[in-house]
Amino acid sequence: MPIRFVLDCDTGSDDAIAILAAASHPELEAVAITTVGGNVALEHVTANTLSVLDLVGAAVPVYAGADRPFLRPDLPIPRDVLNKDGEFQLARLGFPEPVSTARAENAVDFLTAFFLDDANADVTLVATGPLTNLAVAVTAEPRLAGRIPRLVVMGGAHANGNVTAAAEFNFWADPEAAEVVLSAGIPEVVIVPLDATHSAPLTERDCAEFDAIGSPAAAGAAMLLRHRLAHDQAAAVTASSPVHDPMCVAYLVRPDLFTESVRAFASVETTGDRTVGELLVDTRPWCPEPPNATVALRASVEVYREFLRTAFEAADRDAPRKSA
Repeated sequence: MPIRFVLDCDTGSDDAIAILAAASHPELEAVAITTVGGNVALEHVTANTLSVLDLVGAAVPVYAGADRPFLRPDLPIPRDVLNKDGEFQLARLGFPEPVSTARAENAVDFLTAFFLDDANADVTLVATGPLTNLAVAVTAEPRLAGRIPRLVVMGGAHANGNVTAAAEFNFWADPEAAEVVLSAGIPEVVIVPLDATHSAPLTERDCAEFDAIGSPAAAGAAMLLRHRLAHDQAAAVTASSPVHDPMCVAYLVRPDLFTESVRAFASVETTGDRTVGELLVDTRPWCPEPPNATVALRASVEVYREFLRTAFEAADRDAPRKSA
């Protein structure tokens, strides 16, 4: 039986690769996708999501959610200032305009009803964007936290951030939402921070391997990875780029992906001028708070590549099963 999950995302390039892999892998079943404003504005996130699903013929229902942070009127630095050149995070990803459309139901309403249904007690929630949708949902319906069996979230940095010295983008974009979610009491939380994703970057060699596979999913992933390699400042030195979000879906199939992790109390800074959005992982033996998350610190690039290759090689032959 495939592993069922719901993906909550802000589809830029790495979310798109996660969708391509998840919609193609024979051991995964994307039950639904909910969208949230983050990498780009919500309208573009939703259109990107639909375009990626159309590319691989995956009839996964899509529900649009929050277009602004949980409490703040905008990101700490407005998106049009943060990404003023629009080069690293493209508003649209270069795929054809979507033919499919999003469902009328709001993402928050969908998530609430879905996880309160006993029939979905086995479904993991994977979040690869700001946690706004989930924060709104668990605040409005406190029972929801106990009904989500597992949350795997890409966010935070135990060491250095990316959007600031302290913070990774997803938690920085909506720090209040991240703090609400981490303190909500979800039974199992796995955090995939920059520490893990940066430890297993991908390269042009991976693009060539994806091209050789020849499936639409593989070709789309190669195109998106090449864009990241061309516009990631660090790639000019390392000739590689971390591809963050697909690690969350890879973990569902390959729990051996993470080679180092820590069980600890995790929280998010919401008030610091220089540290807003910082993930705090309290590993002190005398920490007064009980552990609430498993935080991945390192990943195996070999396992990661194997997961992606398996997904993209299966993409064409597995297409019928992926249609709902």
